[in-house]
Amino acid sequence: MQARLRRLEEGREPWALRLQALFACIDLLILAFFILGPYLRDTPSYLLIDYAIAAWIGIELSGRAVTSTSLGAFFKRIMTWIDLIILVTLLFPDALFNFAFLRAMRVWAVGNSPLVREGLRWAGWLVYRDVVRACINVVVFLFMVTGFVYTSFFYGRDAGEGFVDALYFTVATVTTTGFGDIVLPGTLGKLTSVVTMIIGISLFVRLAQAIFRPYKVAFSCPTCGLRRHDADAVHCKACGELLNIPNEE
Repeated sequence: MQARLRRLEEGREPWALRLQALFACIDLLILAFFILGPYLRDTPSYLLIDYAIAAWIGIELSGRAVTSTSLGAFFKRIMTWIDLIILVTLLFPDALFNFAFLRAMRVWAVGNSPLVREGLRWAGWLVYRDVVRACINVVVFLFMVTGFVYTSFFYGRDAGEGFVDALYFTVATVTTTGFGDIVLPGTLGKLTSVVTMIIGISLFVRLAQAIFRPYKVAFSCPTCGLRRHDADAVHCKACGELLNIPNEE
């Protein structure tokens, strides 16, 4: 069972990719629930969906623990701690709503799974892999900051108005537009704005690099360790070592 679960998580067989695609859709639904949370929080179905997602994440964590070589390796994974925090916020939504923004990290995990690579390969768009990952990082960051700003500064407002104001502030800050019509109060608000601008600009620069720089493949040179090479490279540009880069098409 351990081997089968590991193949499900990391495999590239058609059946494994189909299940990974299903799990990715569930992660997107979890993100949709996070976005629609402000509109659903006063409805009877909110807690039902909340606890159903908690049960699903608990099952995923159990499966991931089974596939790990040891408990130490299991707890060294970033997504383990993220999912544990998300699980606790789902189990205690009223007390820990401030950490709900971490649920957007589930989409970041999708971007680093074999599903994206194989999907792009199937569509013939493998050269855009870095662009897709950079876009996912930007989207995840926007939703994480929006969630943090909403739960920390606008949670008491009307659901629609508060979340839209948080999203508007995040986009205006990340793009350094700075209209100034919405300003976060206090020291925490200023620090949030500073961190958002610094990280946001860095992610946009990374996205621009991924779009405009020449496509390179990830292949470690056996001599000097250089990891990125031209797709048709025969020799390493750093040390001249003969390369044998596998065809990604």
